[in-house]
Parts: sequence; C-alpha cells; structure tokens
Amino acid sequence: MDLQSITVLDLTRLLPGPYGTQLLAEMGADVIKVEAPNGGDYARYSEPTVEGDYGAMFAAINQGKESITLDLKSDEGRETFLRLATEADVVFEQFRPGVVDRLGIGYEDVVERNPDIVYCSLSGYGQSGPYRERVGHDLNYAGFAGLVDMTRRDESERPRITGYPIGDMAGGVFSALSIVGALLSRELGNAGGNYLDVSMTDAVLSFSQAVGALANAGEDPRPGETNLTGLYPCYDVYETSDGRYLTLAALEPKFWENLCAAIDKPELVEKHQSDDASVRQAVRDELRDVFRSQNLAEWEDELGEKDVMIGKVNTPHEALDDPHLRNRSVINTDSEGFPKIGYPAEVHHGLSGTTSEAPKRGGQTSDVLRRFGFEQAEIDALFESGAVGGS
Repeated sequence: MDLQSITVLDLTRLLPGPYGTQLLAEMGADVIKVEAPNGGDYARYSEPTVEGDYGAMFAAINQGKESITLDLKSDEGRETFLRLATEADVVFEQFRPGVVDRLGIGYEDVVERNPDIVYCSLSGYGQSGPYRERVGHDLNYAGFAGLVDMTRRDESERPRITGYPIGDMAGGVFSALSIVGALLSRELGNAGGNYLDVSMTDAVLSFSQAVGALANAGEDPRPGETNLTGLYPCYDVYETSDGRYLTLAALEPKFWENLCAAIDKPELVEKHQSDDASVRQAVRDELRDVFRSQNLAEWEDELGEKDVMIGKVNTPHEALDDPHLRNRSVINTDSEGFPKIGYPAEVHHGLSGTTSEAPKRGGQTSDVLRRFGFEQAEIDALFESGAVGGS
C-alpha cells in the first residue's frame, strides 16, 4: 500500500473526488490539488467552518495534500498543467463530461505526452449514456440507483434522504480502487496507462447486490419486504425506554435462539422468520415491549457482550467517541490535536496516513513547479501573467 512514488494531479472538488484522493494520500501518494485562481475548491468556504476558517468537510478530506492554482482557461495555464501531467502518474478530474476536452487537458491531450498516465474521470452519470449531461448531487444519484426507494419501512412512507452522502462516498471509493488497480496493472507490465470512467450512480447501484439479484431475477424488491430491509422482526431497529434505539440483526437461528433465551422469551424461537405476516407483527410488538422496558445503556450492559446480534444506534458524535472505534486507527488526531477520521483499515505496513492540515489555496504553487523542473524565471513569468497564483 506504499504509494509514496505516485504523484496525483487532483482536479476534483467538493466531496466525491477529494475523498478518493484523500484515500490515496493516506496510502502515501503525493496529491497535488489543482485549483482555479478565483476561489478554488468550493468546499473551502462551506459552512460549518473549523479553525483556520476552512469548511469542516474540506479540512477533513484534504489533509496532507498540496495545492497549486492554475488558470486552465489560459494558454499558459493549460500548457503548465500538461507539463505537470507529463511527469505525473495520475490525473483525476470531476468536471461535467466534455469540459476537460474543451479545456485541452482531456485524456487524449494528456496521453499524447504521457502514454503511461492513469486518467480518472468521476461524474454523476458517467461519460456515456442518455444522462451523461445531466447535473446532479448525491441525492439524485441515490434516487436513480434505487437506494432512496428502499430507505422507507414500506410503501406507505415517503422515501427518505440517506444519512450519509453515499453516492459521493461510493464514487470516491471506486475511483481510488480503480486508480490503484490501474497503477498495479501498469507496474506489473500488464498494461501502460488507462482511462477510467467512474459514475457515482453506477457506484451506488453496485451496492444494491442484496436486492439487485432479486430484481435481475424478475422480482420487484419493495422496501420493508426483504430480509435486509425489515421484513422480519429479527432484523430491525427498536426503541428503548429513554427514547434511544438499538439494532437487532439476529438473522441466523443460533443468534435468535440466544436472544430469546437472554430476554426470557423461549416461545419466540419457533417464530424466527415466519411466513405469516400476523405472526411477524405479533413478534415485533412483543420485542418492542421488551426493549422499551430498559434504557439503552442497560441493554448494552446486559446484552452487549452476548452473541445476540444487538448494537447501539450512535449519533455521529458518539461514534467518534466510541471506545472501540477510538481503539482503531480509523480515528486519530491531526496536527492540531483534533480527532480525524482516517483510512478505514489497519495494515501491517505501507499506510502512511496524513497528519498535516489541509493546504492553503495555491500554497505550494512555487514549490511544486520547481519540483517539476520549472526554472525560476518561468515561474515568475507565470505568476506575472496570472496563469498561476499562490495563497
């Protein structure tokens, strides 16, 4: 997982692409944010802000990166970018389809100078297909992919917005995975460079395997009517006496039997996954009464360490403060000592992580250009022309 020899030119902004390049930075890649002189990444200024007046989201997913500013609409800025791309390993862009080609920095422009480039385009609906030109955000992609329909208990409820922007995050993850796969293939000698067309809608759809298999078989999975969307009372969310919630996921008979024994309800064992809707409702009502008899902390103390498949419903703040998650490397501290959500895996070696703060817009422009072989006179001329800028 050691990507310290890999240079990524990151043209992305807001959440999807920057999350993907943050994963690459956590693996050691040198990620260079290429931002416009007039504002840069919009997420820098999005509320709420954190110390340093950065948007909280921007600060979270841009740590350890460098930033340069380039006016890609100018001849000098475009040529500067192409010179950088000649030496880079990865170009990652998130514009609407066709924009990079109009700017003269698309895949064909770059591969002409660097045949080994891995070029990733991340967009809402992909570079092809009837929806390629559509604008959208996370909610749109999740809706098209069928996820929003499945967020409700049954069809009598209106669909809900997912708690996390799953399309954005899935797009970032699949981009990072595809980039690493292309780099590995290149290094193994199986191929040179590659072009990667990643769609956030496709990424969300790929998460639908549990219900997608039913749909492909000719069925029409409906919310609340599959074993993972609330059909059975053994897989549901229950309220406790203090208005909090716990999750129950005792799908396997042995865990259901353990639960029934732990709550002194042996008569429920044979009703585990009944085909009778009235029986399922009776079991669900009985479990609701049971779990409302104690508060969440009491149930955690009583059942948390038993093999019954229950868990707390944490708030995001509680999750960050959870002793188990604190014990994992996914939560660490940044250079200012604040908690940071890091790479979501522990590995023996090759994961460098990032602790330095997010870069100021254009803060490393001169340093990066010098590292890529630009003479000082060239750098001065670029600054004077306005093709590049600093913080």
